[in-house]
Amino acid sequence: MATAYGLDTRDQHGPAGSGGRPPARPGKHFLPAALRAPLEARVWRELAYLLLSLPISAVLFTFAITMVSVSAGLLITFLGIPILAAGLAMCRGFGALERARARGLLRLDVAAPDPVRGRTDGPMSWVGAMLKSGVSWRHLLYSVLHFPWAVFAFPVAVTFWATGWGAFTYPLWRWVFPMYTGTGGIQLYGDNTHQVYLDSPFEMAVTSGVGLALVLVTPWIVRGLASVDRLMVLGLLGPSRLANRVSELESDRGVVVDTAAADLRRIERDLHDGAQARLVALAMDLGLAKEKLTADPEAAARMVDEAHGEVKVALQELRDLARGIHPAVLTDRGLDAALSAVASRCTVPVTVEVDLESRPAQAIEGIAYFTVSELLQNVSKHSRATRASVDVWRAADRLMLQVTDNGRGGADVSSGSGLAGLAERLDSVDGVLVVESPAGGPTTVTAELPWRG
Repeated sequence: MATAYGLDTRDQHGPAGSGGRPPARPGKHFLPAALRAPLEARVWRELAYLLLSLPISAVLFTFAITMVSVSAGLLITFLGIPILAAGLAMCRGFGALERARARGLLRLDVAAPDPVRGRTDGPMSWVGAMLKSGVSWRHLLYSVLHFPWAVFAFPVAVTFWATGWGAFTYPLWRWVFPMYTGTGGIQLYGDNTHQVYLDSPFEMAVTSGVGLALVLVTPWIVRGLASVDRLMVLGLLGPSRLANRVSELESDRGVVVDTAAADLRRIERDLHDGAQARLVALAMDLGLAKEKLTADPEAAARMVDEAHGEVKVALQELRDLARGIHPAVLTDRGLDAALSAVASRCTVPVTVEVDLESRPAQAIEGIAYFTVSELLQNVSKHSRATRASVDVWRAADRLMLQVTDNGRGGADVSSGSGLAGLAERLDSVDGVLVVESPAGGPTTVTAELPWRG
């Protein structure tokens, strides 16, 4: 999705599908992005990053080459190995500074890699772990590769920026030439017999127009150059994909465990406060009816009749509880019938359309069912809608769910509501929840789950 240049949001590179706060929507501007770009804070930060990159990368490059050369030369004495490990550790320290610089100027938040730990507390164990660390070698590679890129990006950014603003403001400072150099203006051409100066009003206007074009183009050039720096920082100074995936799976496992514990507590609470209490009262009533069976048959019959009503209520509560755990209709007939049953209990008219040629895995099917059930409950309780729709289909290897209503809108995943918990539950199976709910409606919630047939 294309974004305007002026949109200044902080890039997030945490685990995919984290269910965090979505980026803020860009505000409306009277000027188009091309005209705003030269004056936006973002381009000035990116230009500052490119200007600082040359001296910083020169230091990093010099250190990296010196460290590698010295360690390679001393390998024959075995001193080169600890020197190389110490150099890699220094490169990791430089990487921390570069991540901080990217965070402040490029708004690129890259997580720090895990520290290097040896199997024991000894220095040689640490040296071995440092030399085996792929992250450390990527930091060294960054120190070497960033210097030639900075040598290219620095003059390109400075040349376009200085030339553009200098030519654009040329009518304001042309007086310097006749006053201090004795010439009419910028010399466009000159030889032994001819000199051409930009000194007429028309020539100054053309120069200023060319400068304005360069001023408008330069922010996009700077942005392109900074994008390469973003890729280098993200690819070489952050954790590896495997480490990110392990962290994501650990987080998802915690969410699954917490969700399962919460479900168990809910089931236990519902049994204790509902069906169990009714069954205890039912046992007491039947005991009293048994005692009065001979002395007062009519009272005993009334008590048995009341107990019969309690049995029906307890059965209904147990049926509702079982439906909340895993409805039988979902197991027997699939999502189409199960979601139609859920829609029939909604307080607003709901149309259900399920386009699936086969059934996904039972776990995915259950999560899809409870997702739609939760969303329709939100429609009933909070949306003030008059109609809603549920669409389910398969797109490649993903199961897509979409619930739409014409209510008042304003739903937000970040507000700590049930949508946040729903997003975490979907994230635990590599799913995604997207909420589009402007104030005044309508609301469209799209859930994406892996198929796993």
